[in-house]
Amino acid sequence: MNNNNTLVSRTGQNTTLVGILVNLFLAIIKGVTGFLGNSYALIADAIESTTDIFTSAVVYSGLRYAARPPDAQHPYGHGKAEPLSAAFVAIMLIAAAVIITYQSIHEIITPHHAPEPFTLYILVLVVITKEILFRYVIKVGNKIDSIAVKVDAWHHRSDAITSFAAFVGISIALIGGEGYEEADDWAALFAASIIVINATRLFLPALRELMDTSPPENIELNIRRTASEVEGVIGLDKCRVRKMGFAFYIDLDILVDATIPVREGHDIAHKVKDKLLKSNERIANVLIHVEPFPRDI
Repeated sequence: MNNNNTLVSRTGQNTTLVGILVNLFLAIIKGVTGFLGNSYALIADAIESTTDIFTSAVVYSGLRYAARPPDAQHPYGHGKAEPLSAAFVAIMLIAAAVIITYQSIHEIITPHHAPEPFTLYILVLVVITKEILFRYVIKVGNKIDSIAVKVDAWHHRSDAITSFAAFVGISIALIGGEGYEEADDWAALFAASIIVINATRLFLPALRELMDTSPPENIELNIRRTASEVEGVIGLDKCRVRKMGFAFYIDLDILVDATIPVREGHDIAHKVKDKLLKSNERIANVLIHVEPFPRDI
């Protein structure tokens, strides 16, 4: 991995570390407040924040591993560790939602007291903090084009949603009084469904990257335009682009005059490769296949 991609990876790692520290603080605050304030929605929120710590640690490890340079066993580098960690985080989100759903149903059918009013203040703090964190992390994720960092950002947004749902549920329980004690638990149940929806939509992009799905069309168009500018390139045929972590690997077929010497065709291919590598710092390698034109010679 070149220096630019290494720097990109470190940016993602630092962003993830910020999220881990914030989640650790919020998990403690929400857990203690939920226990003292008799709010299972808040306790469920604390569970979600605790899973955030673990999953963010997975993202951090995935980013570090993805930044390793190619070796004999991994000639294309270790970039797949990044979407792999993102897919794992999405699955863990679903698992957390299942746990919250089970406990919410248990609380709904079990008589209990309404939550304490002071829990609302904590939830307001949590929603604001997590929304700010989401906006910060998603901005970094989009900037460095990291599916793992984007998933981590939406994990923070899910936490904000569960906290807001808990705020609504507790408010209903307090305003409604007797007979509305379960509103808090229904809010936790609703939050769990939101988490599942977000986890699913986060899992699919990670899966596509693991399956070597082509990147956005504009990337291939830029590659073709750059290659066609090289003197001696008569045309282009197949162009395949794979995203490995933060880097792109390109397989490109170029058409050259069928009557020129092999050495000249080889030199043209090298010029195309060099031009593409200089055009985008995220391009790690280019494999050029030279085809004669016209082909029937």
